Amino acid sequence: MAAGFGSLLRECPLLLPQNQEKSVYEGFVTAQGIDFHIRILLPVDLQLKNARIQCSWQLKKVLSGYQQILKQRLQRSVDLVSFMVELKTVLEAALKNAREFQSPALPPLQHYSGLIRDIETLGWNKVVFVDPSFTTIKLKAEDSCGRHHQITLKLNPKSSLLSIHRQFLAALESLKAFWNALDEIDEKTWVLEPEKPTRSATMRRIAIGNNVSINVEVDPRHPNMPPECFFLGPDHVVNPLKIKLNSNIHMWDPEVSLLQNLKEVLEMDFPSREALDKSDFSMDCGICYAYRLDGAIPDQVCDDSRCGQPFHQACLYEWLRGLPSSRQSYNVIFGECPYCNKQITLKMSLKKA
Repeated sequence: MAAGFGSLLRECPLLLPQNQEKSVYEGFVTAQGIDFHIRILLPVDLQLKNARIQCSWQLKKVLSGYQQILKQRLQRSVDLVSFMVELKTVLEAALKNAREFQSPALPPLQHYSGLIRDIETLGWNKVVFVDPSFTTIKLKAEDSCGRHHQITLKLNPKSSLLSIHRQFLAALESLKAFWNALDEIDEKTWVLEPEKPTRSATMRRIAIGNNVSINVEVDPRHPNMPPECFFLGPDHVVNPLKIKLNSNIHMWDPEVSLLQNLKEVLEMDFPSREALDKSDFSMDCGICYAYRLDGAIPDQVCDDSRCGQPFHQACLYEWLRGLPSSRQSYNVIFGECPYCNKQITLKMSLKKA
């Protein structure tokens, strides 16, 4: 090579030879404070024009569109040092045009002073968290019913904290009726699922009686309108409830609460958890004897009115599959209940209508 290793070390201190012949160089080339991995393989005659260059994917991405220029510079360079100078020149130009490698400009000072004024107007007691760069802030708020909420914001110079907070409060107020409806259900019934509902949860599975429950999916924008409902339990109990729901749905009154409407159309009172605890109510699986199994609760029951034993779908499937007398047709398995030996059917679906 025309230039010695010392010249290369001064130009690219992080690019080092990997063998005594100095035919393999590996390390980093630096431009605009960014280090990019590179590996250069020279042929036996050390002719630069026949060299192979291996780059990291980051360097390839930056230099995409510059391959032809680099190939020409490689052919014309007299030694490795001169080529690395050319490479760094092209790399500097490429980085200036690559937006993702440009440091984002900091917001003007007025942005921070305005943000502080907005926080002082809101009150620092409403701030849960703010990062050192003032780009992420978490605020808390209380709706008109006394429920507590939090919102996390990613701010930019065009954001108005006061405007966002007003929109947040307006959104909370628009969901007040939805949360009122579900809070009443949570307070006055036994909710089987979700076990610890969040404010975003729109579904409630409510216990009706021994091994019988109703799944209710509520529309947050129209919480007092008829929700999507389906029942879980033995057919001899569930079918009359379905008939009542279909027959009485015309009685639904949007001016009345969701729970009260459900009571009216189903012609029943929902038992509380305390009342069911004092009875012989049980939702434990008759096979594994547990209530929850991998997050699931029993959703299959024996349809015999004298039995009605609940099971996890997975447990019942394994039980029926192990019976010599069981049979399967498509997604339905037929067999005998492990408690009463009566015919039991398992439909292999997540929910039972």
